[in-house]
Amino acid sequence: MNSKEVLMLAAKASDDKRAEDIMALDMTELSSMADYILIAHGNSEKQVQAIANEIKDKASKQGITIERMEGLSAARWILVDLGDVVVHVFHHEDRTYYNLEKLWGDAPLVDVTAAFE
Repeated sequence: MNSKEVLMLAAKASDDKRAEDIMALDMTELSSMADYILIAHGNSEKQVQAIANEIKDKASKQGITIERMEGLSAARWILVDLGDVVVHVFHHEDRTYYNLEKLWGDAPLVDVTAAFE
């Protein structure tokens, strides 16, 4: 799978667990760490864990290597590293506090709504 397909898979998995405000940023011109960053949030620790685990499960079923997964036990900010796609799943309160969207405000948005169908 190419990085855009991995992004769409992660967006779909997030939506399947009712993640909110799913946003994707195109990092290809801004950073060498990843092609895309996906940001989403849940409203409870349980939901945040469920979103991250769904992403991990769907990626594994497609043979995508999960490079790293951090923050699962606290479930306030979970990072799922899928190589060229990095997913940040926040608890709603923590997403507002860290505001990664503003940090990477010059990154173009990627429309991932097609993944929700």
